[in-house]
Amino acid sequence: MSSTVFSEILNGLYENRIVPYLGPGVLFDASNKATGAAMPATGESLILAMNNGKPMAPKLMYEFPRAAMNLELKRGRNFLGQFLTKLYGETEWTRASVHNWLATWKPAYVIDINRDTQLQDSYADEEHTLIAGLARISASPFRFKIYHFDGSHYLEILQEQVDASLPILFKPMGTAKPEANFIASDADYVDYITELMGGFAIPDFLKEYRKGKQYLFIGLPLNRDSERMVMSDIIYGAAEKKGWVLNKNPTDKEQRFCKKLGLEIIDAGVEELLNAVEFSSATAA
Repeated sequence: MSSTVFSEILNGLYENRIVPYLGPGVLFDASNKATGAAMPATGESLILAMNNGKPMAPKLMYEFPRAAMNLELKRGRNFLGQFLTKLYGETEWTRASVHNWLATWKPAYVIDINRDTQLQDSYADEEHTLIAGLARISASPFRFKIYHFDGSHYLEILQEQVDASLPILFKPMGTAKPEANFIASDADYVDYITELMGGFAIPDFLKEYRKGKQYLFIGLPLNRDSERMVMSDIIYGAAEKKGWVLNKNPTDKEQRFCKKLGLEIIDAGVEELLNAVEFSSATAA
């Protein structure tokens, strides 16, 4: 990676011109405090955790939403919510180094497609706005809930009540707290993406705030349609050069997609980013 390009990216991050967009790869070094097992975050590891460690049929192992849909049809939608709540809301995990790094400078806006709570924990000592995605509801046309964190508790608020000066934590695939709501199965994604494309999955204030921003995609594979469709709509209105993707081994499909969207692929991974900012599990301890 060019040191000049990396300096440009880091300066943009620290000046809040570039938005961190977090994928499952940022959790690579988070582990179960009791057993030492790695936190399930990638599609395959999530599927195995959801199915008691047993692989599913190859066509289901391809993508977590597909496998989740299969088990939802067999065991009901509540099964998925209970599984993800136990995994991310009731199990104690060690902190991921990326989250410890983010906690040292607290970006003004972060997008995190993981369903764990480590990003929220990083802001536990200051006020912030949390936007949590949700799907397949009839009570409202919107596919999000907005919460104000006052330094000790979350309170659900309306769009009009948002304090625009506070940091924004956007968890489009949901989170385990303050309420457990998750987007997991194919049916969830279809509903969420449909409303995202229709403008009902992003609050109006965020549609304005995101204009002209650039993004750094950290630990996010772009070889699955669900992640790509969610991402391309969330960053709508970005600068002409939309940003950078950390990916040491991009597939042809990823290269074509990034070129079409205006994203530059950087030959580096999450660990190289942490090394560049001189931050690791050891320094975080």
